[in-house]
Amino acid sequence: MNPDFSSAALDHLIVMADTLAQGVAWCEATLGVTPAPGGEHALFGTHNRLLAVASPARPLAYLEIIAVNPDAAPTRRRWFGMDEAALQEAVRTHGPRLTHWVARVPALAAAAAAWAAQGLDVGDILAASRMTPRGLLQWQIAVRADGRRLLDGCAPTLIEWGAVHPAVSLPASGVTLQGLRLAHPRAAALQGALAAAGVPGVVVEAGAAAAICAQLQTPRGLVEIDSGF
Repeated sequence: MNPDFSSAALDHLIVMADTLAQGVAWCEATLGVTPAPGGEHALFGTHNRLLAVASPARPLAYLEIIAVNPDAAPTRRRWFGMDEAALQEAVRTHGPRLTHWVARVPALAAAAAAWAAQGLDVGDILAASRMTPRGLLQWQIAVRADGRRLLDGCAPTLIEWGAVHPAVSLPASGVTLQGLRLAHPRAAALQGALAAAGVPGVVVEAGAAAAICAQLQTPRGLVEIDSGF
C-alpha cells in the first residue's frame, strides 16, 4: 500500500556530484551505505541514485544523488542549478555536496501561485516521468527556464507526485533524516515561502550567507552533510 502523501512535506535532499560514480563513492564513504539504483531524466540530461532516509516524522524522505549524464543531451537548462558554472566547478573541485532540497505539495499550481504572490517565480510546471522496474513513475515539478534555484537553493523546488511515490519501493538503508536546517540573509522571506506552501518541520535561521545542513543518523553515527565548500 502506498502511504499517504497528500500533505506538504520535505520530500528529498539533493546531493550533486560531478559524476554518478563519484556520488556513489561519496555516499559509501560518508554515510556507510550504497545507494539504490535510480534512473535517467531525458528532459534534463541527468541521472541519479537514491537512498531512503525515512523516519517516523518523515516516512517518505529520501536522498537523491544526481549528476550530469554524459550520454544524454538536455532539451532545456538543467534543474537544481546544475548548469551553473560556479556550482559545477565547486563540485568538481571539492566533491559531492548537499546543494538543494525538494518539497512535496498536494497541489503544485496552488503552491506556485502562493509563491508568486510573495515575489518568488518558480517557473514552468512540467510533467515528467521515468521508467522504473516497478513501472512508470510520474510527477509534476516546477522548474525555471534558467534552471536557477530560488534563494540560493534554500527555497525548495516544489513537486507533486502522481499515484506512486518513489520512496515506497526503496530498500531500507539504515540511514534516517534527523533534521534540516537552513540559513539565509533573507530568512523572513524563506520562512514565508515555506509557510505559504505549508511545508513544516524545517529550521530557518538568519545567516550572512546561504547554507543548507542536514543531520542524518547512519551506521557510522550522526553525520551532517551541508552545502559548504
